[in-house]
Formats: sequence, structure tokens, C-alpha cells
Amino acid sequence: MAWRNVSHVSRVIFMKKDSKIITFKIKRWDPGKGDWRISTYTVTIRKGMTILDALVHIKETIDHTLSYRASCRMGICGSCGMTINGKPRLACETQILELKSNTISIEPLKNFDLIKDLATDFSLFFEKQTKIRPYLIRSDEDEYWNPSREYKQTPTERLLYEQFSNCITCGLCYAACPTNATNINYLGPQALMNTYRFIADSRDEGTLERIELVDAVDGIWGCHLSGACSDVCPKGVDPALAIQLLRGLVAAKALRRIKHKKATGVVPPSEAKRRKGIPEPPPFNV
Repeated sequence: MAWRNVSHVSRVIFMKKDSKIITFKIKRWDPGKGDWRISTYTVTIRKGMTILDALVHIKETIDHTLSYRASCRMGICGSCGMTINGKPRLACETQILELKSNTISIEPLKNFDLIKDLATDFSLFFEKQTKIRPYLIRSDEDEYWNPSREYKQTPTERLLYEQFSNCITCGLCYAACPTNATNINYLGPQALMNTYRFIADSRDEGTLERIELVDAVDGIWGCHLSGACSDVCPKGVDPALAIQLLRGLVAAKALRRIKHKKATGVVPPSEAKRRKGIPEPPPFNV
């Protein structure tokens, strides 16, 4: 039966049957006082509601002063990371009833500077990612800056780094990392994972340069191999695996088994002939 045809009484009974009262205890940072405070809210939750849904409800109907970060609501942008019941999670992907708790605690992500309430400052996080040069490094600068066609890459070559390209820079791995908690200079699992992602890319020529960047105490050797980063990753990227693969590359370089990698070239022009009556495509304008 379509929802619009269900009587008002039936809808009320359905909602009551499928609802539950949940207490939210939110640890909020007050930048004005430079101190924490705990705010408690009681919300009626229905099946299918996420932590982000609850936060939106609290902000819109209970406490307009609550601050948090969110955007896409679909687990794509990585904006709504926070500590939920002691574990870094995405608020938009965390189903409230699946937590199986009548009281839910929410805190900002750890290992980040604080802005206000649940919002954290990602400036240092992105500075560290910038250090590893997260883009293709190539010697053909003319083609790089004035491309004529796309760079060639086979499906098999893409599979070598595809898992690591799914990162959404949500910072959950950074928040879970015990090394980041004690060493502010440590690059962190996300930056190290991204380093391997570009090294494994057949279109890149910066292997030796990037290995030099991460072969340090504040790089791959700072990792304690706790695996916490991979445990909390919402996309299954597995930064811990990437760090181990990087260590293997560093060892191979020390044994002189890695040389400068020649990247793939551009895709050659197609030799296919256009069928009669098919119009020409618009001019290439990249």
C-alpha cells in the first residue's frame, strides 16, 4: 500500500512501533572559554535514521548553537567524521539503532585541532598530504601542462592502486592512529597511503622522490602497525597495507633493486574511420 493512502492513525501507530527514545551526550569544545562542556539531548529515533539525521534534528529543533561539519549525507565527501561511542565514524553512514545503545556519546575527532563543538581543523592534515606531492610527477612537462590526449593506462595497471584511490580524506584513520596522538610531525596513514597510491600509478615517474620523502621516523618508520587506521576506514582503503608496501619499496631501493620508472605515454590517435552520416565531434579543447 502506498504511504499516501495509509490513514493518519495507521501512520502514527507505524512510527511509534518503529521508534525509540535515544539520549545523546555530545562533548563540545567552547573556543571562547577554551574548555569542554557536555550537552545532553533526548531524541525520538526511527528506523533508518543516522547520527547525522539526529544532529540535524537537534540543531533545527532543540539547540541552534550546536556546530558540526557535514555536506553530502552519502559517505562521499568525508566531512562528517566524528567520534561516536568511542570510535571514529562517519555520522551519515552510522545507523543509530545498529549501535544497540540507549545512550550515544559523540565527540570531535581526536588528533585534530579544535574549532568549535564537533568541528575540527584539518589544516595540518592537508599540509601533510601536500608534502608527498599528491599528483602525477612526469618528465614530459610540455605534455603535462598542455595535454594533447589522455595518458595511457590498462585496466590491469589501474588495479594496482585502485583500492587506495578510493580515499575520501575523511580523517578517520588519522584520528585513530596512535602515532599521530603522540607525534605531531608524523605524516599519518592517509598521507602515507596516498604516497603509495601515486607510486603504484603507471602514469607517474616520482617513485624515487616519494620514497625519499617517507623514508624517515616521521614517515613509514613511525607506524606502530596497530592497524587502527584500516579498522575505521569507511571505504576499505587499508592504509596499513599501503605503509607495509612502502616499507618493501624502501628496502628494495636500499638494495638498489628500484630504478627510475618510465611512465606510460599518451593514448595514440584512433585509426577508426567514421561511418557515413555520423557528424564530427566538437573540437578537442582540453
